[in-house]
Amino acid sequence: MAFETEMEAEQVIEQFVKRASDLKGSSLVGLIIEATSHSSLFAFSEILDIPSVLELHGTEYSEYIDLLRLFAHGTWRDYKSNAGFLPELVPDQVLKLKQLSILTLAEENKDLSYYQLMQELDISNIQELEDFLINECINVGYMKTGGQVGAIFTKALSGDQGVVRGKLNQLQKCFEVQFAVGRDLRPGQLASLIQTLSNWLSTSDKIVLMIKEKIDWVDKMTELNKKHQKEVKEMIEVSKKIDQQLPSIETEPLGEMGEIDMLYIAGLMTSGEYGARMKREAIINTGMRCGDPFGVTCVGGQIFVHLTLDFRKFSSAGIKAHCFFI
Repeated sequence: MAFETEMEAEQVIEQFVKRASDLKGSSLVGLIIEATSHSSLFAFSEILDIPSVLELHGTEYSEYIDLLRLFAHGTWRDYKSNAGFLPELVPDQVLKLKQLSILTLAEENKDLSYYQLMQELDISNIQELEDFLINECINVGYMKTGGQVGAIFTKALSGDQGVVRGKLNQLQKCFEVQFAVGRDLRPGQLASLIQTLSNWLSTSDKIVLMIKEKIDWVDKMTELNKKHQKEVKEMIEVSKKIDQQLPSIETEPLGEMGEIDMLYIAGLMTSGEYGARMKREAIINTGMRCGDPFGVTCVGGQIFVHLTLDFRKFSSAGIKAHCFFI
């Protein structure tokens, strides 16, 4: 696990810091060589901050503090450019610095081309590069799975996690980084990191606001839907009530009939206009004036107009009437 690797590195750093605090001058040279060769140590800023180490600057051992700075922030290419001013590296230091170089490249790009890696690490062919990545970076505690197109490495034996985890894409000839151990912050990098985190925080705030707006919209639509369902239910209940009343108020036809529609649903006129219209239709269709009152009922935003008739008058006139009481 990445957490376990970081915990182990932290413990190693603490040990070196404690030891370095008790040493001075030439006695620090051996400790610096040991620290820069250690397989689990990839951060060196805490050692650099120790007063006795800083005192090496300007002395005959100042090249060792420069070497420590190189391992904290530099790469194999940087060493090659300044080899004449630095101590010669032992094999473990060469391996360490090449591992650190991959970590620096992984900070900038998660797809590292084989060509770029061979240039940065002074490796002459792809097979040597893949062996280096597998055995020295991904770790011997991992096994290869997958075919030639893409090899993925998973943990097979007990051991360290390694400095990187990823996929060798042999078709695209690149190493796809999924995880990399962090390095020390370079001088001036802290401000850039703070800006990156601030941008991330601002973007996160905007996303949270968008999510809240969507939630509010969903809540509003839910309430509108509930209101609509309630209105539909009310209309259904009204219809059921009307259907139940129809059989009890219908008279038998006595001949050629005219029909008066006693129920009219609309929102295009006032109740007064409705009453006048319905009375006129009643007079025209029955030949009789009906003095019974009209009623208006509003349910769920719809207007129901209803008329109560004297069925004795209509029966004598041979009229079939429908009267709905709501």
